[in-house]
Amino acid sequence: MRRIDRPSPNHDDRGGVAIDMLVLHYTGMASGEAAIARLIDPAAKVSAHYTIDEDGTIYAMVPEDRRAWHAGVSHWAGETNINSCSIGIELVNPGHEFGYHSFPEAQIAALTTLTHSILMRHPIPSWRVLGHSDVAPARKEDPGELFPWEKLARAGIGLWPDKTVSTAPVNALSGYGYDPDAPQEKVITAFQRHFRPRRLTGLWDTECAGLLAGLLAKRPASAI
Repeated sequence: MRRIDRPSPNHDDRGGVAIDMLVLHYTGMASGEAAIARLIDPAAKVSAHYTIDEDGTIYAMVPEDRRAWHAGVSHWAGETNINSCSIGIELVNPGHEFGYHSFPEAQIAALTTLTHSILMRHPIPSWRVLGHSDVAPARKEDPGELFPWEKLARAGIGLWPDKTVSTAPVNALSGYGYDPDAPQEKVITAFQRHFRPRRLTGLWDTECAGLLAGLLAKRPASAI
């Protein structure tokens, strides 16, 4: 795993907030070079703790004990200060605007190795390993429907539901962590991008209800 230090000036103090969340992004720019240049530009006022290029190269940008500026206006399980409690990882990918495509195996292998090391250092629950679209469904689509969430879950990263039958209503999404005040169609689509990426309708159906019930069954009762 090749690692290069590429420090960003865009960070500040966590204010004593514990790290208990991991947020994954795609860069959504025409090239990796352009994305890294933006993440280290003080005028841009954005950053991430790490950026992973398509060949698996990891760029270390912000120390984990500092707050990177990656999540923006966001929400998860009542928490709105997402930057303070999270580690942010950017994956080089042009995104939906510039020719979205699958994430190469080398990139996902590097992400898996890096994330395992992060999880050893910080007590991040599986249900708090999230995409940017999960915490900001009204604004963001990344890392998108081509991101291999199920594969990561099999590697012990994140939560993946068992198939079940349920009539859970759409408002139960807030019980898992999604923002109850975000537009419903956007929240449903974000949920589908993560847990049913093959079919994005923005509509709640019995399959979605079963997936949500499967997630809630695996989430610790103390977290609900």
